[in-house]
Amino acid sequence: MRTRPTLSWTATGAPLPRTEDLTEVERALAAGRVLVLSGAGLSTESGIPDYRGAAGSLRKHTPMTYDEFVGGEAGRRRYWARSHLGWRAIARARPNAGHRAVTRLHAAGLVSGVITQNVDGLHQAAGTPDVVELHGGLDRVVCLACRRLSPREELDRRLRAANPGFAARASRVNPDGDADLPDEQVRSFALVDCADCGGVLKPDVVFFGENVPRPRVDHCRALVDAADALLVLGSSLTVMSGLRFVRRAAGAGKPVLIVNRGETRGDAHATTRVDLPLGEALTTLADRLA
Repeated sequence: MRTRPTLSWTATGAPLPRTEDLTEVERALAAGRVLVLSGAGLSTESGIPDYRGAAGSLRKHTPMTYDEFVGGEAGRRRYWARSHLGWRAIARARPNAGHRAVTRLHAAGLVSGVITQNVDGLHQAAGTPDVVELHGGLDRVVCLACRRLSPREELDRRLRAANPGFAARASRVNPDGDADLPDEQVRSFALVDCADCGGVLKPDVVFFGENVPRPRVDHCRALVDAADALLVLGSSLTVMSGLRFVRRAAGAGKPVLIVNRGETRGDAHATTRVDLPLGEALTTLADRLA
């Protein structure tokens, strides 16, 4: 069963206290077995905007929903025309200081694992192993009929061949790889189907309104249960797919440490709430501990 998309969240009551002091985060990391849960805010320093920050893409962009994508060719045409451009920017993005610091902390044995809500592959590009991509990855495409997985580069070549005159330029690229593009440039875009069975192709990501596969959720729950603390990096925790792990850790009495610019939906569960740029904060922690 699919859920109603949660695109926004409004804080109620007075903001909870925040600090720029990394002492509690450093103490937890020094003890080891810290699980990282990362969000779009970690990738902003790589040039990929987040959804809900001060310049978040949701202020101007409505993400593709699962129902819109499977509901008709018009929705899929809109997605693939825009994503065809946006994918190029995502593919060019490189890990920033925050991603590299997480890798260093993992290599030092202080971070036990990484769950990311991001679909950009930057944790892996920075060298962090065994990253759980909660919402999938833009570097893969799945056929909704035969379930064949294929590389995004393969689809990119086929779309270029099917649209030789497509010379649109994106004015903005969003965290889901969807680029802002006028409707008149979308209408002429030619779609391609699965090369094996002719089925509908979809990026191997979880769209808004689509559920994360149960085995993936269960794996993440096991990671939370095995960790001694949860460190949230750059996530507003608006969607339940990430917030549920914060609630699980807090319910088990484990420290929940949040490093994010601005309030989050999980602040009430946090033992420490740090408001600092992520690249700066994580590099400081890695320099001290790794």
